[in-house]
Amino acid sequence: RLVVPISSVISNLVRLIIQLGLFLAVYFYFVYNGTDIKPNIYILFFPLLVLMLAGLGLGFGILISSVTTKYRDMAILFGFVTGLWMYATPIIYPLSVMKEKYEEYMWIIQLNPLTSIVEALRYGIMGAGTVDWFWLSYSFVVTIIVIILGSWVFNKVERSFIDVV
Repeated sequence: RLVVPISSVISNLVRLIIQLGLFLAVYFYFVYNGTDIKPNIYILFFPLLVLMLAGLGLGFGILISSVTTKYRDMAILFGFVTGLWMYATPIIYPLSVMKEKYEEYMWIIQLNPLTSIVEALRYGIMGAGTVDWFWLSYSFVVTIIVIILGSWVFNKVERSFIDVV
């Protein structure tokens, strides 16, 4: 039943592999030219972290597409929320910068399931960042819940897709 969303995730994973090859070429260039990059053992978690990212994308994608099929105006809202979510995830800025300025609000930033995944990727690849196992397991649990919830909503709404479209 979930063939179309899963095929989309798989095709994007193929694209990720190609982009990963380009990234590794640039990465090794900088590593061998003396840049302050310190990869460590946590880089072995890369496949699991990418799988968690794919799961979050799949779950939220199924959930959002199911809702926006019936309520078309929600697509605008979800586009806005996705943009805000990008800024709430520490991709461009490291989490350590936020810890220095906003220590008392760190738990709110950590509630974003992408935060611990991005930080673990940053730490494994660059050697900078943090790995907090509690928040990483929280992200894993949220990923599983979102996939289950998205599948459940999709299966509920799937019967009426043809009526709406």
